[in-house]
Amino acid sequence: MSDTVFGAVQVSEHVWWVGAADWNVRNFHGYLTERGSSYNAFLIIDEKVTLIDAVKGPFAKEMLDRVASVIDPEKIDYIVSNHSEPDHSGGLPEVVSRVKPEKIFASVAGAKTLAAYYGDMGVTAVKTGDTVSIGKGNLAFVDTKMLHWPDSMVTYYDADKVLFSQDAFGMHLAGSMMWADEYDKSLLEYEARKYFANIINLQAGKVIDLLDALPGFNLDIRMVLPDHGPLWRTAEDINWILGLYREFAEQKPRPRALVAYSTMWHATEKLATAFAEGVRSAGVEVHLADLAENDRSSIMTHVAYSGLIAFGAPTMNNQMYPAMADALCYIKGLRPKNKIGFAFGSCGWSGEGAKQISAELEAMGVEQPEKFIQVKYMPNAEELKAIRDAGKRLAENLLEKCK
Repeated sequence: MSDTVFGAVQVSEHVWWVGAADWNVRNFHGYLTERGSSYNAFLIIDEKVTLIDAVKGPFAKEMLDRVASVIDPEKIDYIVSNHSEPDHSGGLPEVVSRVKPEKIFASVAGAKTLAAYYGDMGVTAVKTGDTVSIGKGNLAFVDTKMLHWPDSMVTYYDADKVLFSQDAFGMHLAGSMMWADEYDKSLLEYEARKYFANIINLQAGKVIDLLDALPGFNLDIRMVLPDHGPLWRTAEDINWILGLYREFAEQKPRPRALVAYSTMWHATEKLATAFAEGVRSAGVEVHLADLAENDRSSIMTHVAYSGLIAFGAPTMNNQMYPAMADALCYIKGLRPKNKIGFAFGSCGWSGEGAKQISAELEAMGVEQPEKFIQVKYMPNAEELKAIRDAGKRLAENLLEKCK
């Protein structure tokens, strides 16, 4: 037994949480994590002691200390790596060096990725349908390629009816409470929505494939244990998060609008405000966001939740304003679908900004029923009315699509 301050937390008869909370992380490859994150790892104490996933490199000692609070880490026989991204595999070299496990299991792609990161660790590749007996229970593997990396898989432990779901069904949220039912539902929905929009949205179709396929595996799932955020232990909560994921993945148009803009001398801001007022007058909820005050991951969360997305920026050096270019590049990579779009902006002389925004929306496959609006210098009353009217028409168009 260890005298460390870090202790494992028992989550089922044979499974212990041995992960780490990263309270102060605020940037997760471009995603603002206001509430930190967690790296969940799990220890199965069966005849073959098994570690499911690891943690980010700096937290490896903490994880091993948690393991040591219930069992000597050197008694770990097997390690399963469901996902080789470094926030889950960064601690593996230290763990493997100390534990010297009999076997390490990963998907076929996972074995290659781990070797590329850390060298040959003798990983055994597994695929969908493969099972491994660890004593009282068996581990069953399901390949979830591109959810959200090529190596991703999930693991089911039948003795405790637990699905270790790696990045699926998680969220970036550090907390002292372990279970989802200990948190306010609105907080969970916000963080789940943001996580999906910024991490999973690109692979939305794969989510639907997985949700459709899960019943065919005949898994009696009583717990879902993701690699980030709270754990799911009640049938109500499991059905809730699976339902949310299906809703997010379907990307059906919603009667909601985002108006995001950059501004230098408040001309584009005036256009954005007038457009938003037109949207509001049609009875559609609208969110107005200055990119100087809102990071790209917050903007993407609103994009995913909105049927109408409007972007405005001034022209600077014959280009759209850089903050807008950054946001649109990020959004385009996540491939939002079923959106109505609109571009607008102001300029002093050359006037490329709004045209470039419109071109980016077209490249994303966003429908643009209204031609972009661009004004010189400061918009006058007539121009403000024109963009307000455009906002109203597009909102009415959205409401028709949502019927």
